[in-house]
Parts: sequence; C-alpha cells; structure tokens
Amino acid sequence: MTEYVKVASYEGRKGEIRKVVLLYSGGLDTSVMLKWIQEYYQAEVIALTIDIGQQADNLEEIKQKALRLGAKKAYVIDAKKEFAYHYLAKGIKANARYQGDYHLATPLGRPLLAKIAVDIAREENCDCIAHGCTGKGNDQVRIEGTILTLAPEMKIIAPVREWGMGRDEELEYARKHDIPVKQTKDSPYSYDDNMWGVSAEGGEIENPALIPNLPAILQVCNIVEKTPNEAEILKIGFLRGVPVQMNGNDLDLPTIINDLNKLGALHGVGVTHHLEDRVVGLKVRGVYEAPAAHVIIRAHETLEKFVCTRQENEFKTLVDQKWGYLCYGAMWHEPLMDDLNAFIEKINEKVTGLVTVKLFKGRADVIAVETPNSIFDEKLATFMKSNAFNQNASAGFTEIYTMQMRLSQEKERYALVSVGGDENKQKFTPLIDELNKQGFLLFATKGTHAYLAKHGIKSVLVHKANEESHKPNLIDLLKQNRFDLVVNVPNPSKLPNEEIDGKNIRNWSVKNGVQLITDFEVLKVTVEKMAKTPKSGVSKAVESSKKPALL
Repeated sequence: MTEYVKVASYEGRKGEIRKVVLLYSGGLDTSVMLKWIQEYYQAEVIALTIDIGQQADNLEEIKQKALRLGAKKAYVIDAKKEFAYHYLAKGIKANARYQGDYHLATPLGRPLLAKIAVDIAREENCDCIAHGCTGKGNDQVRIEGTILTLAPEMKIIAPVREWGMGRDEELEYARKHDIPVKQTKDSPYSYDDNMWGVSAEGGEIENPALIPNLPAILQVCNIVEKTPNEAEILKIGFLRGVPVQMNGNDLDLPTIINDLNKLGALHGVGVTHHLEDRVVGLKVRGVYEAPAAHVIIRAHETLEKFVCTRQENEFKTLVDQKWGYLCYGAMWHEPLMDDLNAFIEKINEKVTGLVTVKLFKGRADVIAVETPNSIFDEKLATFMKSNAFNQNASAGFTEIYTMQMRLSQEKERYALVSVGGDENKQKFTPLIDELNKQGFLLFATKGTHAYLAKHGIKSVLVHKANEESHKPNLIDLLKQNRFDLVVNVPNPSKLPNEEIDGKNIRNWSVKNGVQLITDFEVLKVTVEKMAKTPKSGVSKAVESSKKPALL
C-alpha cells in the first residue's frame, strides 16, 4: 500500500487535534483505533455508541470495553425511535432497496450516526470526529458528507485509511494491546448491525466465485434448512404508509420491527447474497440479513400498488429507485431527497390497510390485502357473469390501443396478387415467387392462391368480394389499406366475379396511390429493380415507384 497522504482540507492532522469523538461499534476496527488514536495523535477519545436497534450487539459490554481501552467517556445513546420514525419510515414509504433486495440498513443509519456525533462533539468541545470506515467503502462518504454538511468546522479522521494495517495486522495489534475482539483468522467476517438489518463482509464473501458459509456468517437468521416446517401467518396494519399494528395489536414502529425480526429470522426470511456497485466504483458482494425490512417492504409495496393507479405505480417505481440510489450514495441531505420525499408522502396518504403475509422457508408472500382506499371493484374484475363491465367496447379499445405497436412491427411489405387465366398464372408465377423471396407477404385471390400453393409458394387466401361471409374478404382487406404493391392481371375470358374483383382492386389502387401492375414486363422490371436495392431500402423502392395510374 502506498503511504496515505491527506489532501482534503477537513482531514485532521497530527498535532492539530486534541479531543476526538469516535463512532464506536466495539468491533475490531474501532477497538483498535480507540487505542491507536491515543497513541498516534496523543488525543483524548470519547467513545460514542448509538443504539439504533442492533440485533447482535451487547451495548453495555461495548461501553465498558471502551472505558477499559482508555476512553475518557463512553456514551451509549438510545436513538431507536428517532431512527425508526425519521429514517426507516421514509425508507418504508419509498420501498427502500438498492440494486435488488438490499434494504439499505447501513445507509439509512449512517446519516443519523453522523448527526448525533456532531451533537456530542459540539457538546464536549471536541475538534474532531473519527470513524472506522475504510477508504474503499461507502460509509466514509456517508458519514463524512453528513458531518461536512452539518458541521463544516469539524475535522475528521479515518484511521483505517491512514494506518495501512491489513486485517491480520489489526488482529496482531489487538493481541499486543490486549484488546478483546470477536474476529479471528478463522472467523474473518466484519459486521454492521441495526434494527433494519445486519450486513456481513470479509472472508469468502469478498470473492463472488466462492459460496458463503451461511451457518458461520448469519447472526440472526436461521438457514432455510433449519426453519420450521409450518408457515407463520401475520397481519400487518398500515396507516399512511407506516406499520402501526401487528396481529390486531397496536404497537410502535420499533416494537413491530423488533417482533418481525424475530419471526422473520426464525423462518429464514430476508437473507440476501448481494452484488452491488459501491459509490467509490468497486463492485463487491455482501451477505445481508433483514427479516423485518423484507417483510415490511413486501407488505407495504403490495398495499401501495393496490391503492394507486397504474400511472402512479409506474412513476412511483422510478421515484423509489432514485430514492434508493440517493440513500445508498450518501446523498441524504441532497435537496432532491426532499423533493422525492414530498411526492412519496403524498402517495402514502392513502396507503392504509391490513396486509396478510405468509412466512415460510425463507419467503415472505403477501396473500391478502384489505383497505378502505382500494380502487378495486369486484363487480368489474370478476370472471363471473357481470354487466358492470361493458365488454362490447373491448375489441374497439384493443384495435386503437395496439395501433402504434402493430404499425411499428409492419416491416414486411404486403402484395396483393390476382392473376386470371392458367396461361397468365404460369407466366407470372416465377416473378411472384421473387416477390416472396424479397420479403413480401403475399395475399392471393382464390384461384391464384391455389396455383401458388401447388408450386410451393406461400400466400394468404383472399376470398372474393361477393363472398362476404368468408374471411379474410377482399373488400375488408382493401378497407384496411394494407397493400404496398398490387399485381392484378385480368382473366382473358372476363368472368363476371373476376371482373368485379378487378374493378374493386383497380379503383382502390388509383384512389390510394398504390402501384398497380397488370403487365408482365413492368412486373419484371419492378422485381429486378428491387433485387438491386438493399433490403432496408425495399420499402423506399416500392414507395418511389408508386404512381396513381395503371401500368
């Protein structure tokens, strides 16, 4: 590793900082740095541990550990309700996730930790805040960006960026200084933990080619193989987008999250192997456990979808994705977040109701939804007999609704061919075959269709004008203005039916300016001209040859 050089103006330097608030988790990194800051910077350290519902940590033990390692003070601040109502509630309403099913537990917690660190630093007259983030991660940006936004006068240090120690060297430092840590060379995992989820990194997790050893990694969730064989049915009540009730009991949000974490973890819900793009440009993998988050987001998203229109749902999906990317990307105080939250709050005014969720073998499935704000109408939606929905309008709707889609796909050219007399059919068939090979879809009147079929040339049968009950009928197809080229050769014997068809075809061609070919030599020249034209230019060649006159 190259020597770390401080280039940012806000980075604290040796000799200029005297009193530091350390965001202290009690893990390997922050435990080592609590001692290291005292030695290297000759500064006092105040340890700050913030309770945002850590699921696997003993916060009292962490406080005592900080004091044993030389902290002048050790704060443990209960911020569970602030975290739940001012951060997680916004995430719930935004169906918070990043690049899949990572429900943003760590990104949601960082702005709050940094805010409280600023408050304590100012209260204790500290001149610096320290954190345990690496130079390769997202959290350095989240924490430092928030501190810089809220307290631009504050200096910041990140010892893990500075000291150049690898994991093995940190473990050796901890051993020499009698610092108790959970991590060992055989258990190299690093965790971040709050009520919204636990993230695990390190060891084989770092290499996407390796299968994570979940029994050794998971902190709160059962592996699926050890989950109960009977499903759990839950009823979660929402009021304006926020859970307020579970199984008929009115509860505050932290309690609901805590209860769902226990139930979800029992059933192995919310375990995610997640590949993601970090803010700093790295592509990494983490293993996340978020039982309550997974259940609540599934329930909320379904209820929200149920009470909103299709247009609202489509746009809300875009807003949610942007919200998740801003939250993950350290932009909690970006004004766009306020703009997005205003829209999200408005949408969630109607997200009230009861959602039934089934937990079983790692899955959380929404199986029923009740709400007073539904735009669902059983009389309209039912497949049973009902006069509430006017099905007579459906076919016309479909024809208009799909018009652009159908027009955009009409890349084939359509040719109507009607050749009278066996001698003419024999003479014209090779040229008609060339049209087929050049990409024209052939529509042929009855006699011509039969003759082409006998010679292995595919065409769509067109019934005569006077056969109105047979479809597709010549008159119907002409009304659709479908054809790009018409080959109409009269029968020398002038049969009455064929004369009627020919008259209709010729009148339509003249009226619509579509090239009408009645002569063998003209068809031959046209076919040869199109053969020399690139396939993408065939339509232009036909278009340029269209003339409102007989040839």
